[in-house]
Amino acid sequence: MAFEIPKIKYTGRIREVEIGAGQKALKVGGATCYPFYRFEGDMPNVPKVAFEVWDSPPDEWQQWAVEPYRDVLGDPVAWAKKCIDAYGAEMIVLQLRSADPNGENRATEEVVEVVKKVADAIDVPLLVWGTANDDKDSELLRMVAEVCESKNVAVGPVSEKNYKQIGAMAIGYGQVVMASSPIDVNLAKQLNILLGNLGVNEEKIIIDPTTGGLGYGLEYTYSVMERDRMAALTQEDAKLQFPIICNIAPEVWKTRETRLTREEDPKLGDEKRRSVLMEAITAMTLLVAGADIVVMRHPDSVSLVRDMIGELCA
Repeated sequence: MAFEIPKIKYTGRIREVEIGAGQKALKVGGATCYPFYRFEGDMPNVPKVAFEVWDSPPDEWQQWAVEPYRDVLGDPVAWAKKCIDAYGAEMIVLQLRSADPNGENRATEEVVEVVKKVADAIDVPLLVWGTANDDKDSELLRMVAEVCESKNVAVGPVSEKNYKQIGAMAIGYGQVVMASSPIDVNLAKQLNILLGNLGVNEEKIIIDPTTGGLGYGLEYTYSVMERDRMAALTQEDAKLQFPIICNIAPEVWKTRETRLTREEDPKLGDEKRRSVLMEAITAMTLLVAGADIVVMRHPDSVSLVRDMIGELCA
């Protein structure tokens, strides 16, 4: 008797969400099975890797992280174009670090002008990531939604404290929202319910569960994302049937292990290779857990993850 692989029949489906406009707009989600379980269902849209770009030059990046972008770090438009032209970026995530009230606290109008310049200069989907300060993002992302009208950008993180203000502008200008909650299934579901009650279209919501890097909460992140997917696909929980984005780059590259040099700790080996592997392992782990978009920094990490996605989806 021939061996037959046991298969699960899923009754739920992840919604498809389109980001961007024009020929290079991309869809994420749409799966009817667990991540990469294509022998049990469909994964119509391959998970995407988004390159991060900062709106101001980073002053705390490691030398091996700066190296690929050294010539463009002072110009977000040139930086985004290099990611696309040199490294084949399908998506750009613009991190609005200069607007952080605990940092540079740059004027909102200046930051929004940078967003507009980047949005006008690229033809791939743009995701705009705020400061994670609820009050500042409430003002900032509302203006971003307005100046990016017709471009179908994704704005976030949108929290339970500012979802009304940002959500209303996203509805008005047809943008996607990235609903962010602190790594908890019920909190994620609750925020999605609130956005739905506000009137945000279900095809305009992406879940940001918040994430940790390898060795810094990755296991807990994985288990929560896994439960999200189980509820969405096997329990038909409609309020969790949304694509997931993981903004992993800032989490991974702030860790101690990506900063120590060989001279400081010889047993850890080559610092660049170590950092690249930490980012790639974090990204691939979260893709297996259910992420539809991972935000990454180093081109070498991206290359590794793309190869793994390609093999799993071949």
